[in-house]
Amino acid sequence: MHLLHNIVSVIFLFVFSNALYGKTIQIAFTKDDSYSIEVAHVDVADTIEWLPKNEGHNVEFLIGPNVNALPKKSVLNAFYAVTFDLPGLYLYQCTPHGHMGMLGLVVVGNDFHNLKDIRELELSRVAKSVLQRLIRIAESH
Repeated sequence: MHLLHNIVSVIFLFVFSNALYGKTIQIAFTKDDSYSIEVAHVDVADTIEWLPKNEGHNVEFLIGPNVNALPKKSVLNAFYAVTFDLPGLYLYQCTPHGHMGMLGLVVVGNDFHNLKDIRELELSRVAKSVLQRLIRIAESH
């Protein structure tokens, strides 16, 4: 009985800590001028870490649920982490390669309330095409 109690306690602590602190997802900069995960689905309080596996890349948020609260862009070739506190869609790019379609989309809380704003964003023709593909992926999840 004591062993069962300990097992239940450990499981409870694991589940509770994940709910309280959220989970962490890691995304790498690839050698193909893309992100290793292009569409990330996370919950509120989850964190994404971007790993500089290849040089010449960063993370710059273009739009999100509260434009005034968007994270500042990261420096090139640096580890970067963001914890998402507001539900909605977040679109980001690599500053030097965004016009070439190096974009990423974060869906927080499965909330698409600002999808219209994302679709109306002015982007290069190539980036707009990539964005449309990312939206289709996000919606099919």
